[in-house]
Amino acid sequence: MTKPDNLKLRTSDRTERNFAALSKLFPNAVTETVDANGAVIRAIDADVLRQEINTHVVEGKEERYQFTWPDKKKSVLLANAPIAATLRPCRKESVNFDTTENLYIEGDNLDVLKLLQETYLNRIKMIYIDPPYNTGNDFIYDDDFAEDSGEFLSRDGQYDEDGNRMVRNLDSNGRFHTDWLNMIYPRLRLARDLLKDDGVIFISIDDNEVYNLRKMCNEIFGGTNFVADLVWANKEGGGSSDSKLFRIKHEHILCFSKNIENVDIKGLPVGNEERYKSSDAYVSARGKYYLQKMGMGTIQYSKSLDYPITTPDGTTVMPADNNNGRKACWRWSKPKFEWGLENGFIEMKKDNNGIWIVYSKQYLNCDNEGNIITRTQCPMGIIDEYSSTQAAKLLENMGLGSIFSYAKPVELIRYLCERMANSNDTFLDFFSGSATTAHAVMQLNAEDGGKRKFIMVQLPETTDNKEYPTICEIGKERIRRAGAKIGKGDIGFRVLKLDSSNMKDVYYTPQEYTKAGLDFDGFVDNIKSDRTAEDLLFQVMLDLGIPLSSNIEVKHLDGKQVYYVNGCYLIACFESVDDKTVTTIAQGKPYYAVFRDSSFASDSILVNFEQIFKTYSPTTIRKVL
Repeated sequence: MTKPDNLKLRTSDRTERNFAALSKLFPNAVTETVDANGAVIRAIDADVLRQEINTHVVEGKEERYQFTWPDKKKSVLLANAPIAATLRPCRKESVNFDTTENLYIEGDNLDVLKLLQETYLNRIKMIYIDPPYNTGNDFIYDDDFAEDSGEFLSRDGQYDEDGNRMVRNLDSNGRFHTDWLNMIYPRLRLARDLLKDDGVIFISIDDNEVYNLRKMCNEIFGGTNFVADLVWANKEGGGSSDSKLFRIKHEHILCFSKNIENVDIKGLPVGNEERYKSSDAYVSARGKYYLQKMGMGTIQYSKSLDYPITTPDGTTVMPADNNNGRKACWRWSKPKFEWGLENGFIEMKKDNNGIWIVYSKQYLNCDNEGNIITRTQCPMGIIDEYSSTQAAKLLENMGLGSIFSYAKPVELIRYLCERMANSNDTFLDFFSGSATTAHAVMQLNAEDGGKRKFIMVQLPETTDNKEYPTICEIGKERIRRAGAKIGKGDIGFRVLKLDSSNMKDVYYTPQEYTKAGLDFDGFVDNIKSDRTAEDLLFQVMLDLGIPLSSNIEVKHLDGKQVYYVNGCYLIACFESVDDKTVTTIAQGKPYYAVFRDSSFASDSILVNFEQIFKTYSPTTIRKVL
C-alpha cells in the first residue's frame, strides 16, 4: 500500500521556478543535454529562445548598460539556493499567542525571507526597511560566499559564537561597496516576490549608497516601477554626516512598487483651506468652492476653445476679453461649458472695469466632471518633520536605554504606513531594529480602527545592555510596552525563531543511507529529539503555504493531540493513530491532513487510513513527515 506523499520541508529552488516559467511560455525551447557528471538533464535552448522573443540578445563581451560588481553572480545564486530550516514558536516570549495575527521572527533575514516565500508570496502590502548604512564603520550581514552549495544546505548553526553573523565594513576595506551590495541584493530579490501586485517597498538610506541602491532596485523591481526618492529632513535629529564641506541633515527613503499601474498612494486630507470659502446651493454635496478664470493665456492655444460666451446681460465675451486683450482660449470646450452652466459649475461677474469675467467653480468635494470625491493632497516628496532625537528619547522614556541613537521616529513610519489605502493589510520590516514599524502599525490601528498586521524580522545581534542582551530582546519588550500603553486593537505578537529543520538528515537524503548499507527501516523516528509537536506544526504550515498567524486550536481525540488550523483547513496529528482517530479527522473534511510517517504502525492501519479518507473526504490532500 502506498503511503501519503512526504512533505518536502525545505524552501523551493528559485531557479527551478524560473525554469518552469520559461518552459510554460516557450515549451519548444525546452531540451535535454548532459551535465558535467554525464547525467542527462533538462535545459533551455538559447537559440530557440532568441527566435521566440524576436529581439536582440546581448551576450559575451558585447557592450550594454548594466549595473554590476564583484561577486554579483554569487549573490544571485545565494538568493536562489534552497535551505532546510524552520521557524520554531516560542510561546513564553509572545503576547496573546493564540489570538494575535502579528509575528516577531528572530534570525538571519536572508534565511527567513526564503522560508516566507511559500506562505507570503504576493501577500505583503508594504515593506519598510532601515538596513545597515555604509558609512565606513557599520556592521553588515556576513553571507559566506566561500562555502559550496552542499555546505550551505547542510549547515545548522546560523550564527557565530557571539550569536550573530555581522562584520564591520570599514571604509579601508577594498570590498567596501561590494560587501554591502552583496548583502542587500539577495534580500531585495526575495522581498520583491512577497509584495502584492499593488505593494510598495520603502528603504531608508543615506548618501553613501543611495545611487547604487537605486540602480539595484531598478534591476530588481524594474525602472518603470520607481515611485519616488523621498527626502527625510531629520529635524533637530541625530547630528550630521561627516561631510567636510556641508552639514548634511537629511536621509533618503527610496520607494519602489511591484507594479506601479496598480499602486494607490493615499494622500493627505485638504480640509477647509482658506481658498475654499464660497458656498452655493450645492454645498452639502460638493462642499465649498473657489473661482478659477476660464479664459487663460497660459494654456496652449486651440481654435476649438476660442468661442463666444453669452453673459447674463446678453452681451458676449471672448477669451481675450478675460485676458486683458491678449490671445487666449477657454479652458473648457463649448459642450463642457454648456454642461457646466446648466449644472452650476459656472459663475460670471463683472470686474472693476465693467468687463464680464467667466469663472469655473472648483469644489472641495467634487471634480469638474461632477463626480463626488474626497479631495486630498499628494504626499510631499520632502518630509521635514520628525527627528531621530525624538525617537531616541521615546525609547529612553519607555525604559529601553539609549542603544538606538539614530532610531526612526514612530511618526515617520506611521506616515508611510498611512499612505497605504487598505487598513487590513500586512506590513513587513526585515531589519526590525527597535521595532519602530510594529509600534507604528499598532498606533495607527488604534487611531483609525484598522486591522493592519506586522511581521518583524531581526537578527539577534548582541548589545552591551545586561538587561536586554540582544536587539531582539529590546524589540520584543518595546512592542510589549507600546501595546500595553496603546491598549486596544491587536497588540500581541507570536515569537518565532529560526532554526535548523526539525527533520534529521535521513529525511532529506535517504538514498545516502541506503548506499552506505545502513538499514533505512531502522530509522523509525526521522524527527530530532528536541522538537515539539508545535515545532512540527509550524514547519508544516511553512511548507504548505499557510499563514503563520493562522488560528490554531488543539483538540484531544481519543487521547491523541490533534491540531486544527483555520478551522478544518489543516488538521494535523503527530502521534500514532487508530481507525477511530483517523475517522474523526476525515469527517472534518480538511483541505490538508498531515501525519507522521511513524503514525502508521502497520500496513493494515495504512490500508484502513486510505479507505476511511476515500469514504469521508476523498478530496483531502494527505501528507506525512
